[in-house]
Amino acid sequence: MEKKKLLYVTQEMDPYLVLTEAGNIVKRLAPYINDSGLEVRVLMPRFGIINERRNRLHEVVRLSGINIIIDNDDYPLIIKVASLPGARIQVYFLDNEEFFKRKTVFHDDDEKFFDDNAERMVFFCKATLETVKKFGWHPNIIHCHGWMTSLIPVYMKTQFAKDPVFSNTKMVYSIYEKSFTEKLNKNFLKTALIGDDIKEKDLAVFKELTNDALTLAGVQFADAVVQGSDNIKDMAAIKKAIGKKPFLEYQELDNILPKYAEFYQSLLL
Repeated sequence: MEKKKLLYVTQEMDPYLVLTEAGNIVKRLAPYINDSGLEVRVLMPRFGIINERRNRLHEVVRLSGINIIIDNDDYPLIIKVASLPGARIQVYFLDNEEFFKRKTVFHDDDEKFFDDNAERMVFFCKATLETVKKFGWHPNIIHCHGWMTSLIPVYMKTQFAKDPVFSNTKMVYSIYEKSFTEKLNKNFLKTALIGDDIKEKDLAVFKELTNDALTLAGVQFADAVVQGSDNIKDMAAIKKAIGKKPFLEYQELDNILPKYAEFYQSLLL
């Protein structure tokens, strides 16, 4: 019997990059869930501070060469891969020189929020789904971690809704404590319109352009939600958005492995 497939999409993962608790959670989950019977892969951005030589990244030529169109501009997508140390898991890194070469992540050396973080986010989310299509690997679950992934649930229910690769995919979104206080640039709502099947009304939840707005958007379009941080403000609004969707409450780090495994299995029934 073919194994069910789970894709983690994250903006961070130990040992490559840890900015928040999400990086540690994904690192702990991936090997455990893979050993529990699901086939796991991981996708993340190849930020410039990730050392390619030390982490043994190499380009996957057969997957590279896609151009991602953002606001009528073409951006080459380079896909690199590494094996997660101590585990039989492939971690794929999505790279583009314009968006990810810089040696800081979301802020410059003066702690100024990058004005193009919105475009970087759109590129990463669209590139993630295009990469999965090129894999020829149909995920049963996609679990997104971090604000930078919050467009993926939206795209899955709009632009990619009719794609056979995702016809049996359940979309899980993890909510985390706020990690930035700035706003995305105002072009975001236009830039995020990546095709004819996504409309302005689909992006209405993003209109405040804040970290909180991204969280609510991910929750609204996901099939299931996980509380990744203990301390989340305005949880009442988030729970209202969750409604009757499957929801896994916050788990202490030492307890996440069996709880997440049970949660995934409940979604696969």
